[in-house]
Amino acid sequence: MRIARWSVDGEVGEGFVEGDRVVSFPRRLRVADVLALGLDAARDLHREVEGETGAALAEVTLLAPVAPASVRDFVAFEEHVEGVSAGVEGKSDVAPEWYDAPTFYFGNPHTILGPADVLHPPVTERLDFELEVAVVIGGAPGVGESNLDAGAAASLIFGYTIMNDWSARDLQAREMKVRLGPSKGKDFGMSLGPWIVTADELEPYLDDDGFLAIRAEVFVNDELIGKDLVSNAGWPFPEFVAYASRNSRVVPGDVLGSGTVGNGGCLGELWGRNGALTPPPLVDGDVVRMVVEGIGELVGRVGAPVTAPAVPRARSRSRARRRAL
Repeated sequence: MRIARWSVDGEVGEGFVEGDRVVSFPRRLRVADVLALGLDAARDLHREVEGETGAALAEVTLLAPVAPASVRDFVAFEEHVEGVSAGVEGKSDVAPEWYDAPTFYFGNPHTILGPADVLHPPVTERLDFELEVAVVIGGAPGVGESNLDAGAAASLIFGYTIMNDWSARDLQAREMKVRLGPSKGKDFGMSLGPWIVTADELEPYLDDDGFLAIRAEVFVNDELIGKDLVSNAGWPFPEFVAYASRNSRVVPGDVLGSGTVGNGGCLGELWGRNGALTPPPLVDGDVVRMVVEGIGELVGRVGAPVTAPAVPRARSRSRARRRAL
């Protein structure tokens, strides 16, 4: 099953993608409702609308397939870390701690973009994309509980979508010197789409070790920039979910990105390997197209940058311990 959100004539629709048509959920249910109900309930709903004609896919505008409850983005591809560390930090380095656990940062659920949205980045000289696959959490036994094992976590994976974690590498490089994760270098836009493909559809691509062996490619202005197998991640997806639940919770509607694939999954990796800004950073008018086997195609368009107010520098303070009288 493929599940999507769309707009047509100013109205938002939510439902199934059936070939070249879209069919709304029964009873005006939303994607958020269906995710909370879980995969078995989604199958029942799918049977309810069997035979309905809906609307032509070509006549609607696809939106991001989910309004995430939260966004976690992992850094799970060793090859990506090798290249980007050289480009952002000045030397190629995979810290020993990377191998200990599938580390992630929290993204911004309020700047999610869909397939038809144009990205308007901050002013940056190093705009980049990141090719990722994300899981979407659904209702299942154990959802909302802490410290899940990988077996229980696997049942919470409702489906998969494509993620483009847009990045301003110059802003990111400055921020990470402060010893926190990226913030304004990444929180201006993250694209999801074109739809959610339910987990059962991709089960045939799971290898003997439980990794999702699907091909992922990215093109800029129709030029192939990078390609990889998602199974080159250091951990399979259920272990991402289990780690996210560690002393915490995951709930329906949460989105967990795989992190950027290797072998050119982003420009930053290639800049680090090439020692130069080759291929060039993204600019206004560029089109980034991501194609992931078994899921589909996500197209992102770069628009004009938006100038923000100047940031004041930190003030020198006296470090007084009492208020002046």
